[in-house]
Amino acid sequence: MLIGVNVPNFGPGTDPGMLRSWAQTVEGLGFDLLMVSDHIAVTPDVAEQYPAPFYEPFTTLAWLAGLTSRVRLGTTVLIVPYRHPLLIARMAANLNQLSGGRLVLGVGVGWARQEFSALGVPFGQRGKLTDDYLRAVRAAWDDDQDYRSGQIPIWVGGNSDAGLRRAVRLGDAWHPLRFTLGWLREALDRMESVAAGQQRPAPALAPRIALRLTASPITDPGRLAGEGTIGQVTGDLDQLRLLGAETVVLDPFNGDPDETYHPETAWQALATVAASWNQHAGDNRREP
Repeated sequence: MLIGVNVPNFGPGTDPGMLRSWAQTVEGLGFDLLMVSDHIAVTPDVAEQYPAPFYEPFTTLAWLAGLTSRVRLGTTVLIVPYRHPLLIARMAANLNQLSGGRLVLGVGVGWARQEFSALGVPFGQRGKLTDDYLRAVRAAWDDDQDYRSGQIPIWVGGNSDAGLRRAVRLGDAWHPLRFTLGWLREALDRMESVAAGQQRPAPALAPRIALRLTASPITDPGRLAGEGTIGQVTGDLDQLRLLGAETVVLDPFNGDPDETYHPETAWQALATVAASWNQHAGDNRREP
């Protein structure tokens, strides 16, 4: 199972130097994937959670591709209705080529009503637009040599039943965000039913989970996967592996914009997880 990191490409402490340090840290710790988020217009509803500056993901990943050599690069998630599908197809294909085939395209429908309004995109049609645009992106990659993409996996985000159905129809993987393991087990059962109903194979599982280390165990039944002691987090990763996850993305941002000034806490947590997971994987390999 591969492990990735969602890097904050937003917030008052974020600038090119900080993004460079994040990329070097993620790659240096041996993680497999570096992902960033997407917003275009930092309207009040966006700024409440993800304050400016907000670095556009394709531009940011293209720059980080030149600063890294091994780690894969991706979006979690690109808001599909915000860009013309041929622009998405072109930018993704070019970025994949320029990075040596390292792109993962995580996609979603979006949620920020004010941002949709600022961009002139009808919020109520975002689901249909996302489906239509993803089909157009795949058609451009498949049918037009000028848009040749190599093999770019599309991870479809969304924890709703509509997101499940979209992942089955149009995704290479399902990319749910921040959940309890109990919820995920039930959702995977629903996904199997959806896939059977559509007579399609279920997509791969590639979730994004929280990362918040604590000194004492969290016993609340509503504990999110990735929260708790290092033992709890390593156990969560192992459970996700057993549930079939091919990649798990860790999200160390816990909601306070001031965290972006002081990434050392997140870096230490990531180093602790990397060391624990590597030891756990090594122990598993040594078992008869």
